[in-house]
Amino acid sequence: MSRRTLAGGLAIAATLTLTPLPATAEQASVAFPSAKFPLGDRPVPTKTATAVTQGIDLYDVKAGTSTDGYTVTVLMPSGRDYGMQSTAETKAAEVEAAGETPSVQKVIRPSVADAPIQTVYMVRVGLWSLEDKKKAEETAKKLKDAGLKVKVDYLGDDGLKTTGPWDVKVVMIDARTFRGSYVSSLGTSVAKRETVSSMAKAKHALVGVNGGFFNIHTDKALRGEPVGASVVAGKLLSEAVPGRSAVILKGHTAKVTELRTTVTATSQDGQKTEVNGVNRAVATDELVLYTEEYGAKTPAGGTDAVLDANGKVLGLRESGAAVAAGTRVLHGNGLAADWLHEHAFQDWTVKVDTKVVDLRTNQALKLTPDLYVIAGNVGLVRNGQVKITAKRDGHDSVNMILRRHPRTLLGVTANGSLILATVEGRNPGVSVGANFQEAAEFMRWLGAKQAVNLDGGGSTAMVVRDKLVNRPSDGVERGVGDALLVLPH
Repeated sequence: MSRRTLAGGLAIAATLTLTPLPATAEQASVAFPSAKFPLGDRPVPTKTATAVTQGIDLYDVKAGTSTDGYTVTVLMPSGRDYGMQSTAETKAAEVEAAGETPSVQKVIRPSVADAPIQTVYMVRVGLWSLEDKKKAEETAKKLKDAGLKVKVDYLGDDGLKTTGPWDVKVVMIDARTFRGSYVSSLGTSVAKRETVSSMAKAKHALVGVNGGFFNIHTDKALRGEPVGASVVAGKLLSEAVPGRSAVILKGHTAKVTELRTTVTATSQDGQKTEVNGVNRAVATDELVLYTEEYGAKTPAGGTDAVLDANGKVLGLRESGAAVAAGTRVLHGNGLAADWLHEHAFQDWTVKVDTKVVDLRTNQALKLTPDLYVIAGNVGLVRNGQVKITAKRDGHDSVNMILRRHPRTLLGVTANGSLILATVEGRNPGVSVGANFQEAAEFMRWLGAKQAVNLDGGGSTAMVVRDKLVNRPSDGVERGVGDALLVLPH
């Protein structure tokens, strides 16, 4: 392993190494593993087990020790904390001009299934113990006063070699003995964000975890909208990002796969057109379907065709109004608005056909009332092997692949048992989180044959019998777009 020495004579690991895991043995049921913890130096974890109900066990797992400290990282002109070697060397010269001693650190971001290895460089100043963060902050202030953009970095977050510690909550649900069901929830509306605690309490859930990403790049009042597929009780409430990981829930079964959705509007005159999205902000010339679950007004500046439950056009209206109970709205602007004016006359019928296709089987899902879908973030494990699909899912940066963050993880075992886990992070000296590779290895260790990363960071939350059992990295539980809930019936 290559190393670079920072000020103070200490060293930072500059590459990531992981100990290979033995193949997980086939099990008749889900059980907590007896092998050593799979991360870091493979310490023996401590665990506390709690029976939640028949077939569901909660494990509070702790492993590793704290040996990481702090450094000051210099930001590149792009705003990132890494760049090409020439850029890093230029920044290092600026640090020297400010009177500090820099280190140019080579960092190798490991390859994943759909993205090759990447080499980048970081500029860092000093190395201090966990107790000496204030000294790191003093150096950071000096560099800022000299005109440099910097941040104080906890080295446990790097994604490089660490001894931990880790603080993990794991729920194991035995497919043989659990008789409840799995559902997804968007809370009171698609547009609104709610805490997992709120959604779990409303449904009397035994267990709840946060779901997939929600759209933080839209209007503040609409940020509960999932980024990816959402099906609640057989109704498509958000379209898929084609090929992105997803979890299909039906009864007490869960399946990890990838999805594609198509929505088509067909007028009674036979004219068809694509519906570009469901319950989200609209772009130019787009046609978007809004359902009564949206919980917000349709966008202003277009045309709404209001449909009853059978597709009858109740009328055209200027957009910017709520979706009434028992109705749906096709909203269009530009060319899409023209289509509505030409093919959605009052009292005509416009049929809206929705299709959700499992890309692993190429079969359409039956949109029955017991079907639920939540969008995953990044695929981690497929058929028992690590297969991280970060690029396909839009997360192939150094920050997403290599750096450690709080994680919410979902896995399915060979016999269909469900594993839910939260890895706490961003808590120096207490828990370092996990990067994608570590998250995948951890889920394999737990026995998952298929696994995905759900939303993480400040969104990571696990609720068991109305109690939040993990520590959110924001300090308080964050409102999220959707949740996976485990119900007693």
